[in-house]
Amino acid sequence: MKTVSENTCFGGTQGVYSHDSTATGTEMTFGLFLPEETKDGPVPILWYLSGLTCTHENAMTKAGAQAWAAEQGIAICFPDTSPRGEGVANDDAYDLGQGAGFYVNATQDPWTPHFNMWDYVAEELPALLGENFNIDMDRQGITGHSMGGHGALTLAMNLPGRYRSVSAFSPIANPSQSDWGRKQLSAYLGDDETSWAKHDASLLMADKGFDGPVLIDQGADDQFLDLLKPEALAQAMAAKRQDGIFRMQKGYDHSYFFVASFMEDHVNFHAEALWA
Repeated sequence: MKTVSENTCFGGTQGVYSHDSTATGTEMTFGLFLPEETKDGPVPILWYLSGLTCTHENAMTKAGAQAWAAEQGIAICFPDTSPRGEGVANDDAYDLGQGAGFYVNATQDPWTPHFNMWDYVAEELPALLGENFNIDMDRQGITGHSMGGHGALTLAMNLPGRYRSVSAFSPIANPSQSDWGRKQLSAYLGDDETSWAKHDASLLMADKGFDGPVLIDQGADDQFLDLLKPEALAQAMAAKRQDGIFRMQKGYDHSYFFVASFMEDHVNFHAEALWA
């Protein structure tokens, strides 16, 4: 593992690190904020998964999460959204390929060799952080925005007991019924739609639910509402009697201005579960 940069931030450290990934077969970069409390012992961790076209850097620099994480004494990790580099398959469209990993393990060529973001986020990166930083891996929460919200919700519901809490900002909520999903799931996983179900938050919510609290924030003026399909997730949560809150935020769009506006709520929501 290489240290790309480390900066003092709200009394803690905002680091950027790179490492050779077994899951993706590429060099991967991630951001990690560690609060001051890591000097005294292990702290809980919140994972933040970013959306289409993003890298580790977007949320790290735009979401304002570090101030609230420092206040609550929790770490935040910002992984990248896909493998990158020479020899890694890509597409001319922004919503497929590099920058658009969709947090799945690809089973179809040309994506199979590198696009294993599920294993990377669920297994490899947590193991790396647990070995190298003062983090309590028994206390994990997960959140994300857009494609990252999709990833956070699907990981949380597929891995019961792993995360104590899950939240999402404007998640791609029903990808099996959306152009932000059908295109990518068919490319990465093939045309058998039964294999898509574990990557659809609305279907998972109807089937499994989540064994902890859920918080969803959706901008009511989001320009991508028809692609995100939040109503499917809201209906599934209600039908499942899920322990959770679904909020439509009047006037807000899909941007990081929206994310930053409600980041304090999300960090505090996770901190309550992580320190319980």
